[in-house]
Amino acid sequence: MRQRYRLSLPRTTIELGQRTAVMGILNITPDSFSDGGQFFEHERAIARGKEMEQEGVDIIDVGGESTRPGSEAVPEEEELQRVLRVIEALASVVRIPISIDTYRSAVARRAIAAGAQVVNDISAFRFDELLPRVVAKARAGVILMHSRGSREMLHKQRRMNDPVHEVAEDLARSLGNARAADIPADTIVIDPGIGFGKTADESLAILKSLRIFSTLGYPLLVGTSRKSFIRSVVSDSPEARNWGTAAAIVASIVNGAHIVRVHDVRQARVLADVSDRILLGAL
Repeated sequence: MRQRYRLSLPRTTIELGQRTAVMGILNITPDSFSDGGQFFEHERAIARGKEMEQEGVDIIDVGGESTRPGSEAVPEEEELQRVLRVIEALASVVRIPISIDTYRSAVARRAIAAGAQVVNDISAFRFDELLPRVVAKARAGVILMHSRGSREMLHKQRRMNDPVHEVAEDLARSLGNARAADIPADTIVIDPGIGFGKTADESLAILKSLRIFSTLGYPLLVGTSRKSFIRSVVSDSPEARNWGTAAAIVASIVNGAHIVRVHDVRQARVLADVSDRILLGAL
């Protein structure tokens, strides 16, 4: 059974452990690997955020820069232009918390001022040494995601000898940095970073061993939605990737994930609800 946690955000508290939380991906980018350009237009992005809430999402994760393999960093001002208006508009019309998917302290600070309550950092504080202070001052939630290498080298890393052990050790160091910055424990979530600097078999090994990360003592987020490791198992078609994603979501929940980060909220809500009921036992 999953450990129970309470995720304390500036204006919201989310109970984790009995019910899987669903984080919905809202990419405000022209080049994301799965939905690039689909919600790049401001009004469509806001409409999608409102739709996600109706579909049962628990957190909306707004991102202004794609980190897919082959992507390039966008200028900070461009990232801000993409996300701030969307966050500000959504914060006034949805009841659920909004997350900003960024590794930049300036973007995080302004996104929080616009209404975001969580910072989702793919570098786990490696890329911007000022980000921990921004998170601590705002008492915002933070997702520390494991990755390796610089922004430019995220997807060009050597194989790991023991991926589960190495990822757990790196996350433990990131948690130490968070504690050193006086970030409260009940605002922190960890993410093993499926697909980031990991081969397909390394990602699969991490998914199989998720319970090891639970020993770190923090709620666990897993993002497998439409990622490339699925292509190593099934044929490369949209239908196969969606079915593969569904299987990976269920496996993540069964193996201990508290939050799943997804593109298809409606599908994930059903998968999570049924998986949770199976884990809980009798009706």
